[in-house]
Amino acid sequence: MSVPQYRKAAALTLVAGLGLGLAACSTKSDDASGDASGKVTITVDCQPVGAQKELLQNWNADVAEFQRLNPDIVVKSVSVGEQCNNPPDFTARLAGGTVTDVFYGYMTDLQQVLDSGQAMDITEYASKDTIPTWDSVDPALKEVFTDDGKLYAVPVKNYSMGLVYNKVLFQRAGLDVNNPPKTWTEVRDAAKKIAALGDGIAGYAEYSAGNTGGWHFTALLYAQGGQVLTADGSEADFNNALGRQVLQNLRDMRYGDDSMGDRQLLQWGDLLTNAGAGKVGMFIGAPDATQAIVSQFQGRFEDWAMGPLPGQDGPAKGTLGGGEGYFFKKDLTPEQVRAGLKWIAYQKLTPGKGQLDYARSKPQNYPVGLPQPLLFTNGSEAQRQELELRKANANVDTTNFANFEANPVPIKGEPRNAQAIYAVLDAVMSGVLTNPDANIDTLLKTAEEKVNKLLAAER
Repeated sequence: MSVPQYRKAAALTLVAGLGLGLAACSTKSDDASGDASGKVTITVDCQPVGAQKELLQNWNADVAEFQRLNPDIVVKSVSVGEQCNNPPDFTARLAGGTVTDVFYGYMTDLQQVLDSGQAMDITEYASKDTIPTWDSVDPALKEVFTDDGKLYAVPVKNYSMGLVYNKVLFQRAGLDVNNPPKTWTEVRDAAKKIAALGDGIAGYAEYSAGNTGGWHFTALLYAQGGQVLTADGSEADFNNALGRQVLQNLRDMRYGDDSMGDRQLLQWGDLLTNAGAGKVGMFIGAPDATQAIVSQFQGRFEDWAMGPLPGQDGPAKGTLGGGEGYFFKKDLTPEQVRAGLKWIAYQKLTPGKGQLDYARSKPQNYPVGLPQPLLFTNGSEAQRQELELRKANANVDTTNFANFEANPVPIKGEPRNAQAIYAVLDAVMSGVLTNPDANIDTLLKTAEEKVNKLLAAER
């Protein structure tokens, strides 16, 4: 799923234990590169699970059509169930060498994949010849999957974070649904008014566990104009006035205003469950957080809207972006790599096809109109085509995202070793949200020391 993806830092003991267990489940056939007829065969993971019947039907239809258009290629789909979103299982597949030929990973997985030795350099193969829209793909997304000038994966989804808010609660609290808060002072004022409605409603909700707290701390720090690491990535760079401001804002709302609710240590599903129940006024997230609220947590699209990420005293100076892509297993033949790139191009990067087949998604009641997946450079031909198709087939009110789209905030990618760093920063967020006497300076200093040790260990 594309809702703000995150992988937890997996323990080495899990890798060792699970890696052996998965060894017998290798997807590699006796001859994965071809068959007696001379066709090129590739295995691809993250086929939708059985419960997602229409998504699975769509995937299978795409495979069939792709193979009709490319009769020399055979795509063997592999479903690893929820393992595509389960960090320990993903790490175990890397350790056990059981990844598929073309395998899914998050943007924060690059270092883990490189460390495993499972990835193939695909720089010489990625071009307009294999991916017709390649020149339109945002260069910043390509850079995320690049190390030392070498490309290891193709981006297939991307998101940018903003302020997600409940229009119903805004109206009940006397707030303007078309004018969401633009600064943290305004967020604080709005949160107090929403929380005053009572009935267990949090004016503003925030993550603080399962790596999601560190993930959101990073986004809030970017909004302040800060960065998690120094420019060369060698040291932590959040133990400063900007990091303190992030935590002070949260402390003021949590304890000064009592506008964040009593329950803390929220992970991804916890917050969205509360949001779907109409108990959250605002939170920061990506556009498809609204999709998850509806499809998984019984909410309604019409209740939700988005604005840009607020800044401290004016527009945010940056926002967190991230997403996912497909890697290529080491030792594939050139023919397999080209076949895999052609499949990704068809299923993920062609307006009107695969995940961008909005005409198909609309009657299936999958949301069309969200400003996502943000794969193409603004003004490029592919971006124009995708936008036209999205608008023509929209089944959600695009005006709910107009403010977000009309006021773009510069996107900044996730830091190196993001998931390990997020795990450290969880303690900073949980500390300030669960202990009214927590010392912000101590929290930041302790986290800084841990992150610096983590970075030093890799040098």
